[in-house]
Amino acid sequence: MKILITGTEGFIGKNLALYLQSYGHKIKEFQYRDGVLPNLNSCDWVIHCGAISSTTESNVETILKQNYEFTINLIKICSHKGINFQYSSSASIYGPNKNFKENAKKLPQTPYAWSKYLIDRYIINKELYKKKFKILIQGFRYFNVYGPHEEHKGSQASPITKFSIQAKKTGIIKLFEGSKNYKRDFICVSDVCRVHKQMLELKVNGIFNVGTGKATSFLDIAEIIARKYNAKIEYIPMPAIIKNHYQTYTCADLSNLNKYVNIDYLTVEKYINSIK
Repeated sequence: MKILITGTEGFIGKNLALYLQSYGHKIKEFQYRDGVLPNLNSCDWVIHCGAISSTTESNVETILKQNYEFTINLIKICSHKGINFQYSSSASIYGPNKNFKENAKKLPQTPYAWSKYLIDRYIINKELYKKKFKILIQGFRYFNVYGPHEEHKGSQASPITKFSIQAKKTGIIKLFEGSKNYKRDFICVSDVCRVHKQMLELKVNGIFNVGTGKATSFLDIAEIIARKYNAKIEYIPMPAIIKNHYQTYTCADLSNLNKYVNIDYLTVEKYINSIK
């Protein structure tokens, strides 16, 4: 298949392009530029990963323009041309909610989370998956993705990557106070790629949680990494900029996704111990 992927300079987009290329798919890359839409001639699918992904970005106008408006325009073009569409959503739309079914209440807490929620809402309200658009539309609400090629994200990188870098460089892992109580559903980007590939091969519409269905504490991750690199753990206060909207717990309900994919999810510990 010929697949256009947006955001291939970013973390998930880059991994996904490399993964699908390895299976013989012809990949066309696109990076966002204000006012520019991609040439979709002869494409079978568009996978839209490009976005401002920082949860601390406060410029609402910029986020809505790039994350929301550009995505909606891309969906409309794909619908007009008959090109199937996958896109990246986010578990951040659930906010402090503890119910992680796809139809659960949404409590977005940041401009980024709102931009993702509005896209999901647009598709659900306008599309109902088959009445308006004549294409397949698959949205994936990523939980906490980690893995190779996210080093450039700095403070926005996963704790697996941040803690590993800290342990190797300084011998000290800086952990937020109370981290034993902060648990997230961490999924390796390689498994995210497997989800995308398996779903490309199915005539399925919908919005799906993408996680492992298991939650791991930040303390557990820090301790695994500390043991591997003989590092120490140092506790620090949580920065005020993230404290008010910090998700203390996420765990994907995969009952919807598991109807269509078959994946033996990589554990955080196994991934960490495989890092050289």
